[in-house]
Amino acid sequence: MDQRPVDILKKFWGYDHFRPSQAEIIASVLDGKDTLALLPTGGGKSICFQVPALCRPGICLVVSPLIALMKDQVYQLRKRGIPAEAVYSGMPFREIDRILDNCIYGNTRLLYLSPERLATTLALERIKQMQVNLLAVDEAHCISQWGYDFRPSYLEIAQIRKWMPRVPVLALTATATTEVVKDIQEKLAFPRENVLQKSFSRPNLAYVVRHTENKEQQLINILKKVGGSGIIYVRNRRKTQETAFFLQQNKIPADFYHAGLPHETRSEKQDAWIQNRTRIMVATNAFGMGIDKPDVRVVVHLDLPDSLEAYFQEAGRGGRDGQKAYSVLLYHESDRLMLERQFEQAFPDIPEIRKTYLALGSHFQLATGAGKGQSFDFDIAEFSAKHGFNAVTAFNCLKILEQDEWLEISEAVYRPPSLQILVNKDQLYDYQLKNPRLEKILKIILRSYQGAFSGQVQLQEKKLAGFLKIPVEHLQHGLSTLHQDHILEYIPQKDKPQLTFLRDRVAAENLEVNTQRYMFRKQRQRQRIEKALEYATSTQCRSCYLLGYFGEVQAETCGMCDICLSESKNSPQRNTDYYVSHIRSMLHKRPLDAAGIIAGFPYPEREPAVNVLHFLVEEGFVIEKDRQFFWNTPKKKNP
Repeated sequence: MDQRPVDILKKFWGYDHFRPSQAEIIASVLDGKDTLALLPTGGGKSICFQVPALCRPGICLVVSPLIALMKDQVYQLRKRGIPAEAVYSGMPFREIDRILDNCIYGNTRLLYLSPERLATTLALERIKQMQVNLLAVDEAHCISQWGYDFRPSYLEIAQIRKWMPRVPVLALTATATTEVVKDIQEKLAFPRENVLQKSFSRPNLAYVVRHTENKEQQLINILKKVGGSGIIYVRNRRKTQETAFFLQQNKIPADFYHAGLPHETRSEKQDAWIQNRTRIMVATNAFGMGIDKPDVRVVVHLDLPDSLEAYFQEAGRGGRDGQKAYSVLLYHESDRLMLERQFEQAFPDIPEIRKTYLALGSHFQLATGAGKGQSFDFDIAEFSAKHGFNAVTAFNCLKILEQDEWLEISEAVYRPPSLQILVNKDQLYDYQLKNPRLEKILKIILRSYQGAFSGQVQLQEKKLAGFLKIPVEHLQHGLSTLHQDHILEYIPQKDKPQLTFLRDRVAAENLEVNTQRYMFRKQRQRQRIEKALEYATSTQCRSCYLLGYFGEVQAETCGMCDICLSESKNSPQRNTDYYVSHIRSMLHKRPLDAAGIIAGFPYPEREPAVNVLHFLVEEGFVIEKDRQFFWNTPKKKNP
């Protein structure tokens, strides 16, 4: 029997009411309609598919490109008592096989998959046997070439719909231009358009651009003026550390964060910031995704991002509690040169791409005609140094190879060590007799992890080594020996990015690069950079500019960005004749409602404009009919 969404929300999340738009999106999905949900950052997108997934029997498939976010959501769901799993590139085949079987025969309610895993024969065959009640596509802008983070693997999603024709699709994104909105629905084969959109407007978030020669001093001034928690976004890893140290020297509690830090270090830093033991986090854009910290009072960009989509998402991490917050961009003319240089580096020429691909084969000792489906730990800095590449150029070559589906690079994701025993108890006892030096390790495993015969179990290596009174390195060596002897499958801890070959390796001269797509992406990126630069130098209300970029062209000025405040400060006092003349001019063109009239004035002039409008109505110069205002031209009287 179906359950009411609000009952599910109360039972598992403890809330009595949905946020604006959530209930409408969930109702559309439960009505069986393909739905595109546009919610701003912090708008609660995950609830929109997690709740309907639990309203009906079956399992919800969730496609997401962000492995760290998938793992975090699975962890959070399990904490609430909701069975959930995740499958992504780099996982052992045996573990994927076990998880997919559980989704068919067990009680798993949500299965998260990367788009690459979704398209595999193994996943498709198992999905056909599942009782799927919803297909959710997170970060749906990735399906569109017009989007800022296009991923070809997303195009495969529509293919699986033929196996589940009655299953509704819910596509979700926080950033989509008008072109992308249309493209998402086409690529996911919506039978009819169905867009549910909450305005991207953030009335409590003040957008500010400061043109400055001294960004560091301006940063100090901002953080001394605006109290509370904050995020500072910078261009690269080195700058995170330098900026955090600079803030500490100026007695501002700060730390730094980037994807190159060990997992435990990242977790410790993130927890300290969430709990307000650290006030300011200086980070690359790897930080903030999926973190639900509502009380961020200020987000500062020390460097101009290369797209307004990225800027809008990062800026939107401020003020999620509805209280006033600031998003500040510090701009200098050198930012223009930096973006130009980044743009040139982002599109290396084809021979350089072939050279990088050739080096990959050598780096992983991969023979021509082999490699499809294989994953490797991958350190871009180590790879570049070994083969004499510029690291930035090499990274961009790999991104183009990823766009053309030759390979996939995942972000660094922590995977704890795990094992599974592969033999029965009699074989294990026989092995112990023949290998007494490994007997203690096997006994402690059997005592601590009774489920190791039936599936992969996560290990606490430090704890086990402590029980055995041996160094962790000795324990790991013993586990590796047991793995080599096929007694158990031991998967060491991983905390590095993974590079997965999606096709067998070919000779470099046979490498095909889609030049049409390459040129299209280059042109689109040029346009995004120009828009980002235009935003930084515009004299239009910052909120209006951003909302207009995402298709909300009728947005009202915010009244609190640097442009609006500057106009308020510099505007001369207007006399009544000014307002009368302006209102008459507007109404001579066409009738307007009150909102349309007031929107014709800059923010500081709106209050007196309302007063003058009331006066004109009372005196008969303006008449109101059906909420529309008309200018009333009095007829001349005969003498």
